[in-house]
Amino acid sequence: MPLSLFSLHLMSENLLLLASILVFAAILVAKAGSKLGAPSLLLFLLLGMAVGADGLGLTFDDFEVAESIGHFAMTIILLSAGLETSFSDIKPIYKQGALLSTVGVLITVGLSGLFIWLVGGKAGGFPILACFMMAAVMGSTDSASVFSVLREKKLRLRENIGPMLELESGSNDPMAYMLTILLVKMLSIEVAPGHGAMSMILSGALVVLVQIVVGLAIGVGVGFAAKWLLDHLSLPGFALPAILVLSLGFFANGVASVLGGNGLLAIYVAAIIIGNKAKVKQKKEILQFFSGLTWLMQLVMFLILGLLARPSQMLPVLLPAILIGLFMIVVARPASVFLTLLPFKGMSVRAKTFVSWVGLKGAGPILFALCPVVAGLEGASMMFNIVFIITLFSLLLQGVSLSKVARWLRLSYEETPKAETFGIEIPEEMGMLSDHVVTPEDLAGGATLRDLRLPHGIRVLMVRRGEQFLVPHGSMQLQPEDHLVIILGESDD
Repeated sequence: MPLSLFSLHLMSENLLLLASILVFAAILVAKAGSKLGAPSLLLFLLLGMAVGADGLGLTFDDFEVAESIGHFAMTIILLSAGLETSFSDIKPIYKQGALLSTVGVLITVGLSGLFIWLVGGKAGGFPILACFMMAAVMGSTDSASVFSVLREKKLRLRENIGPMLELESGSNDPMAYMLTILLVKMLSIEVAPGHGAMSMILSGALVVLVQIVVGLAIGVGVGFAAKWLLDHLSLPGFALPAILVLSLGFFANGVASVLGGNGLLAIYVAAIIIGNKAKVKQKKEILQFFSGLTWLMQLVMFLILGLLARPSQMLPVLLPAILIGLFMIVVARPASVFLTLLPFKGMSVRAKTFVSWVGLKGAGPILFALCPVVAGLEGASMMFNIVFIITLFSLLLQGVSLSKVARWLRLSYEETPKAETFGIEIPEEMGMLSDHVVTPEDLAGGATLRDLRLPHGIRVLMVRRGEQFLVPHGSMQLQPEDHLVIILGESDD
């Protein structure tokens, strides 16, 4: 039975008031949750459930609107992720990431779909295609969850695991989405006489291939066209360039969709090219703009999806959902990772084990689970509830434990403190900032700054001693624990 204290629909004349209260509450919840080590995205989902129809009584039940909002949010999240992806970071691991996001997804979907059919679908009379559709919905690691959890927990991982996980999660959402849409269409149409399962599989494989090829082609084309435009178009400040980048990303997404390609893949590829190839002034400010926009999109998307949930309808499917979730976490995901990464002998078993554990679910699977609901497929509401439970289970079990598992497997570095810039903005072309703490060993050859004999190309910008900020000079007497803000770059002497 619902526990609602009042009944109020979200899409009412009080939309802005309700939205502001929800966003404010979400920020407070995220702040409190960070101290407990809980992922913010999990808390956003739980907040949506708490204030929803079965909680305080705020009703939102428009699945089509939720799907549109979610898809819009996903495009911005992938655009921001692509802009922050560095070629130098992904170059050593692009093969692993690409295989995980394609072959890995197919293996996960195949094993999970078969398990769902054997334990429930066969006895319940569900067609095997419906079981594989449910597996496809949950086949990817969620990009929003992976990006958020890795960065929120400030995990610095060995063996290039971090860039590989971000590349995989950014590029496997399109694969899972394509499979989901394809299977939804197959289940929505009547199969013509003479057209068996093999013809459906072949036509489906062709559709997926076209989606990938067209999505990649549009992403590359728009990416390099955007690079040329940004290189030759001088715009004041950073707001207009940021908006231009946003519009170019939407353009890539839209053109790919119109031409039969995957829009999510196109926008991600275009963003990677723009972020690495375009000569964008004030890039740091633009990335900060997209970081804030991404947080807003994640917050709104997870809240909306939480509001759709009906805990009272989830109890009957709680046990099968947990069984499916456990199978995906401990069998399907590890099997797909170890089989996909089998050719890469240089990657340790510890690293593969950790990658297996980062099979995070999130808004992506819930969003994809809306597709069969909107299409009106039989049993779609039950599937949505199962996917929602598995997502909560994954975020609770995997999201909370990521940093502990990384330390247990000896794959995490200690967090390096950020350089203190004292509010100074340093253009990227000037060099890289770093923060060095003076040790007694540094002063063994003399206590002055000149005595340090810094390597060529290194300059000290500022010295912090306790609460004092000191302007450096050659004869300055240094002390242990002084913080030197240095810049590493080219020098003309």
